[in-house]
Amino acid sequence: MVLEFQEVRKSYRDSEGTVPVLQGVSFALEAGQTLALTGESGSGKSTVLHIASGLEAADAGAVRVAGQDLTTLDDPALARLRREEIALVFQQFNLIPSLTVAANISFHAALAGRVDQAHIESLAGALGLEAQMGKYPEALSGGQQQRVAIARALAARPRLMLADEPTGNLDEGTAGQVLAQMLDLVAQTGAALMLVTHSPAIAARMDRQLHLRGGRLT
Repeated sequence: MVLEFQEVRKSYRDSEGTVPVLQGVSFALEAGQTLALTGESGSGKSTVLHIASGLEAADAGAVRVAGQDLTTLDDPALARLRREEIALVFQQFNLIPSLTVAANISFHAALAGRVDQAHIESLAGALGLEAQMGKYPEALSGGQQQRVAIARALAARPRLMLADEPTGNLDEGTAGQVLAQMLDLVAQTGAALMLVTHSPAIAARMDRQLHLRGGRLT
């Protein structure tokens, strides 16, 4: 298993007291498998993503990524795990404006010590970015910037890819193209993908669908 949640619980405190968000969430994701996580706004979808990436800690339960129990890892170990095993793609592209497309794509791979120029060129070709490699993010369309973000995420050959509404800022046609390219590349690399979405059409394209309601999966 690439990702395992076992009875994960998470609460937050606000001015009125403790607010439970996740109440015993359990699921597993295998290599090469894609999973859509759906639910209303505020249902805890992004919290699941943040816990899976080690950006937040669960209050209770077990979380394992590539066989490693996140609750046993200190901050440097969690950062190393994110560099080496996990890729994150968000609705905001989060590209580095001072770097070219080529440098943005190789950025995380360089942090992980896994720069493979042939792999980077293959990703750029699959995403239609060959002619953009020397440009800077500001010169790209929204769809092109999201393709760069996806290429950057996959360049380090992660075992787990986590995506939070990755096509939410794109028009419907571009979103469909980018999603298809991302799924093709995930299939080719054998990574596991968990994608948070509000779109039933996008969720239907994943291997599995889970829905969060009232802090529990349905």
